Parts: sequence; structure tokens; C-alpha cells
Amino acid sequence: MKTTRVQNIFRILLALFMIYAGFSHLTFNRIEFQSQVPDWLPVSKDLVVILSGIVEMGLGLALLFWKKQRATIGWALALFFVLVFPGNIAQYLDGKDAFGALNSDTARLIRLFFQPVLIAWALWSSGAWQTWRHSKK
Repeated sequence: MKTTRVQNIFRILLALFMIYAGFSHLTFNRIEFQSQVPDWLPVSKDLVVILSGIVEMGLGLALLFWKKQRATIGWALALFFVLVFPGNIAQYLDGKDAFGALNSDTARLIRLFFQPVLIAWALWSSGAWQTWRHSKK
């Protein structure tokens, strides 16, 4: 399916955001992102942050450059946002500060409401939702 100019602009913005976020996982925000890894996860927090950063950069680059699989990448990115959501919930429930701005229960709670926005953004801007709906006709 062909996407609109507006969808492409938002897709590029999301891809650049993902590449930046992934890079920050591996460098200057590495410790901050560890606060989002739930304590109940039986894996090294640092390993989770490194691997999720690599996945974010890969998804961002794929969303930016891999045109033939764009809808599939949109679904993969939406799934990634679903999979990291328990970490955001754990950060809220445990009251862990991060990034300077996430320093109150209110800020951490408000952040939770942005995850569905990111999911919708990935599905809409990549044309994934449109492609799925078209396939059902």
C-alpha cells in the first residue's frame, strides 16, 4: 500500500527517534534505561538495555530504508512497544526516577499513556494498519 506524504514524514521522524533512542541505550542513557528493566526479569539489566538498544536502532534503520517490508516493520515496531511496556509499568509501580523528567509518580503515570500513541504511530506511519485492513477486503 502506498502511504501519504504526512505518513512518510511521521515514519521518518519515528525512525530517527528510534535510532537516537537506541544509540542512547548504548551510550549516555545506559544507566537511566536500566531503571526501566523490571527487577523480576531474570536477566542482567545492562544486557537488556544493550539488546533493546540494538533492536531499536535496527528497527529504526529498517523503518527508514527497507521499503518493501515497511508494513511488516511497522508491526514489529508496534510489538516492540508492547513488549517494553511492562518495564514502563514497573518503573511507575517501583517509583524509579529516570531521565530527569521522570522524577515523580505523576510524570511516570503520564508516560504510560504515550505507549499506545507510539504503537498507533508505528502502525499508521508505516502503512501496516492500512495494509492489514486492505488485506481483509
